[in-house]
Amino acid sequence: MRDSSTGSTAHRTSRPARSSTPSTPPRPSTPSRRTVLAATAGVTAALATRTSAYAADQRSRDQELRALVSGMTLEEKVGQLFVMRVYGHSATAPDQADIDANLKEIGVRTAAELVAKYRVGGIIYFAWAHNTRNPHQIADLSNGIQAASLAQPRGLPVLVSTDQEHGIVARVGKPATLFPGAMALGAGGSRDDARTVGRIAGAELHAIGIRQDYSPVSDVNVNPANPVIGVRSFGADPDAVAGLVAAEVKGYQRSGVAATAKHFPGHGDTAVDSHFGFPVITHTREVWSALDAVPFRAAIRAGIDSIMTAHIMVPALDPSGDPATLSHPILTGILREELGYDGVVVTDSLMMEGVRTKYGDDRVPVLALKAGVDQLLNPPSLDVAWNAVLNAVRGGELTEARLDESILRVLRLKSKLGLLDDPFVTDSGVDRTVGTPAHLRTADRIADRTTTLLVNKEGLLPLSRRRTPKVLVVGADPASPSLSDGPPTTVLAGALTELGFTATALSTGTAPSTATIAKAVAAARDANAVVVGTYNVTATGSQKTLVDQLVATGVPVIAIAIRNPYDVAQLPGVGACLAAYSWTDVELRAAARVIAGRRHPRGTLPVPVQRADDPTQVLYPIGYGLTY
Repeated sequence: MRDSSTGSTAHRTSRPARSSTPSTPPRPSTPSRRTVLAATAGVTAALATRTSAYAADQRSRDQELRALVSGMTLEEKVGQLFVMRVYGHSATAPDQADIDANLKEIGVRTAAELVAKYRVGGIIYFAWAHNTRNPHQIADLSNGIQAASLAQPRGLPVLVSTDQEHGIVARVGKPATLFPGAMALGAGGSRDDARTVGRIAGAELHAIGIRQDYSPVSDVNVNPANPVIGVRSFGADPDAVAGLVAAEVKGYQRSGVAATAKHFPGHGDTAVDSHFGFPVITHTREVWSALDAVPFRAAIRAGIDSIMTAHIMVPALDPSGDPATLSHPILTGILREELGYDGVVVTDSLMMEGVRTKYGDDRVPVLALKAGVDQLLNPPSLDVAWNAVLNAVRGGELTEARLDESILRVLRLKSKLGLLDDPFVTDSGVDRTVGTPAHLRTADRIADRTTTLLVNKEGLLPLSRRRTPKVLVVGADPASPSLSDGPPTTVLAGALTELGFTATALSTGTAPSTATIAKAVAAARDANAVVVGTYNVTATGSQKTLVDQLVATGVPVIAIAIRNPYDVAQLPGVGACLAAYSWTDVELRAAARVIAGRRHPRGTLPVPVQRADDPTQVLYPIGYGLTY
């Protein structure tokens, strides 16, 4: 395929393998049937012995874990089901503002008081809760939480978790290594890269005491208007998504961190954000099985440790009108019984509107447990939720045996991750693992394989430092999603300057005013080329007006879609357009290297892009991508 609007740029095609005629090697002698049978019998016996020993060890370990459960009080059992937020950088000495926030929302002062009062089984870290300032501080916080929990009667280690998806969702930022997000990896198409991301990201999380990562996103993003998943998904092809999900899971397993496939039964075809509303998926059972279920099946085959629920309604799977998080037919009937999953099921945050629209905050945790959930994540009020579960057991709505079932799953996971043996981390481990030069170089190499070139009229790219030395960088500057250098215009201008251009940055925002557009147009007349970062452009939005007026100056305009790749459909006038899939440093620097010709674009679209004037027609199909 060739883009008629380009010069020498061509659509990527695979090179045929070189053919050769090797000399015929000598034929090995064929072993006798008796030799083969004897060897097979020996291997089979050895495998049976090892399998039997492993099963015996598992039974012995389970007996120990059941003994731990049987020794707990009912209150302790209830606490083990919860994964809760807490404010502060320290388990015992947070800042006063964080103490105040904890008192207001949780009724405790510190993380240490949280585990002492409620005996929670897990804690989730957030940047906005001031948990993740830097790697050594995070490690100290993790150690402080573990010490506080183990100091309690019958104390158990805490399973610390976070959302470290990379790309636009990451809670741990620099100097930790930040990788391209899922859709960028989908553009790269390399399962080896996905496995590497899981392995290195997991190793760095492990070093700072985080043992459960709510990643990878396993949703198949088939709706360009999806406001909550989008580039957090690997793409729109279920088989491609499944392969990358399974590969990343394997990477996390190598690092001793529990990966989490989310959001079951599939959040990829919604036009509503479940943080703020209640999405409904209208797929038939057959469509769900062929599309949404595929990556989750792959994750289960790969041995996924935990699966997160979605606060969405899927009438074809459960006509009751309940969100999947509270649906026994979906979580027990489909996930447990049909798909055969017996690992940990964790809810998405119970603070989200999607799970709170139908029932009160006191009913949600009880109904989630009745549906088949094991971990209750981040309820609005821990006191309300904790007491609701406690009272449901005392009143007979829930049995203590039902709690034991979930607690045993969580304890099995803690045991598998080594938390029951040693939950603590060390400063030397942080220094040896987090943000090492080798990890950072790997992130850059992976990013170089993801940038996707969609338009390149008359061979505009790569830019020449001799013909276009002065570059103006304008565009959207959303808040940094991962504690990176940001803002995007500054990062791009800095990267282009390092590559030999004279680049200046002018932030115009996601909704530039008339005055801001005029300022950008005036600045463009002094430049040899303009790079504009776009963020979810719409047909009537002022970002499109900005780009159109920049194009009207006659100065070459290169657009970089710094979130969804669908922007290209709204920008027919630009000389070149790339998709970076995120505005994190690692992806922006990779795009700059492509613009400057230091790297050839290698990414291809993992989602189709529809025409702006007729969404039923595909403008650029899955697999499309230009190169130099």
